[in-house]
Amino acid sequence: MNRLLPRFAIAPSASAVRGLTAACVLAVSGGAALAQSIYTCVDAQGRRLTSDRPIMACIDREQRELNSSGTTRRVIQPTMTAAEREARDARERDAAIERQRAQNMVRRDQALATRYPDKAAHDAGRKEALAQTQSVVDAANARIAELLAERKTLDEEMEFYKKDRSKAPAKLRRGIEDNAQAVEAQQRAIAGQQDERNRINARFDEEAARLKPLWQAKAADAATAVKR
Repeated sequence: MNRLLPRFAIAPSASAVRGLTAACVLAVSGGAALAQSIYTCVDAQGRRLTSDRPIMACIDREQRELNSSGTTRRVIQPTMTAAEREARDARERDAAIERQRAQNMVRRDQALATRYPDKAAHDAGRKEALAQTQSVVDAANARIAELLAERKTLDEEMEFYKKDRSKAPAKLRRGIEDNAQAVEAQQRAIAGQQDERNRINARFDEEAARLKPLWQAKAADAATAVKR
């Protein structure tokens, strides 16, 4: 009976091993070269530094990551401290608030321009607002005139007690006091309306200053349209 003989693997030659090893090394090194980046920056001393990884000496300043061809792949911003990040966030919030404020002013001016399309309309609005306060002043003055007439009657009654006012009836003395307080109240009302008139004029003056450029632009557009 024939006996089975063991099989033996044929070992590769030394030259084949060397060739395969070299090919693997070239493949790995070639892939790494393709993927490798170059980092460059100018440090605090003004020196241009280059490395194959982010440069710690430039962590507080801008760095550039370059492709193997030398073109910029990306810009790496400085790494900020917590305080710097907070300051940046605060600046961004302030800028957003300012943008919102500017947008609100534009919308407000546009609404005003719609309400008052020209100076004549704005002047009419001022006159109407002032007229409302004047009506209050007129009513207060009328009431003061009534109170002064009442005071005259009270003073005539008090003439009987001019030698000793303490003997005047309590009702008469109280009437004179109430009359004086009522006159003061009406005078305060008039003063308050004068303050309101000042506020109205200041508001309309400020509005007119903002609206004037819009009125001028509108008039210029209308003139251009007529020429066409």
